[in-house]
Amino acid sequence: MRALLIQYKTVIKFILTFLIVYIVLSLLYKAYLQYAINTKYYPDYVTNLVAKQVGVLLNDIGYETQVLEHSDEPSIKLIVNGKYLARIIEGCNSLSVIILFLAFVVAFAGRLKTTILYVICGAVLIYIVNLVRIVFFAVALYHYPWRSEVLHSVVFPGIIYGIVCLLWVLWVNRFSNLSRGNE
Repeated sequence: MRALLIQYKTVIKFILTFLIVYIVLSLLYKAYLQYAINTKYYPDYVTNLVAKQVGVLLNDIGYETQVLEHSDEPSIKLIVNGKYLARIIEGCNSLSVIILFLAFVVAFAGRLKTTILYVICGAVLIYIVNLVRIVFFAVALYHYPWRSEVLHSVVFPGIIYGIVCLLWVLWVNRFSNLSRGNE
């Protein structure tokens, strides 16, 4: 058994680091969501911000857009050209995806400065891609409402998780200790 632990030390370290970071950040995120219930931003600050930014971007590309608090559930209604298209919920704010990204990068940590810069740049990129993804989703849903299921369950999750996967591959191959041969 000891020989196996020594042989797979790197794998075990990765898994434990990933799990610890992911669980800690997920618990902090859950605490943030609990705290957000008592704030003026509905349903929470980041989801509210994402909805407003999506509204601005849609208005900028020529779609008259309103973002309104949903009266029956913790979400924000996205109304484009007078048509209720979608609701923006907490899961649309990209924070859970950023937590997943961050846990992986930390588990394959490189130099401290490089890791911190990569996490910040990656989180910002994921956030921006998420905004653009929601805008494209709204436009596609406006013009092709009969494609909503495939857009929501296949195409647009593929975009956000695809960018995370590309960032992970780049991290492992270019910046992590593993890429420098320092296992």
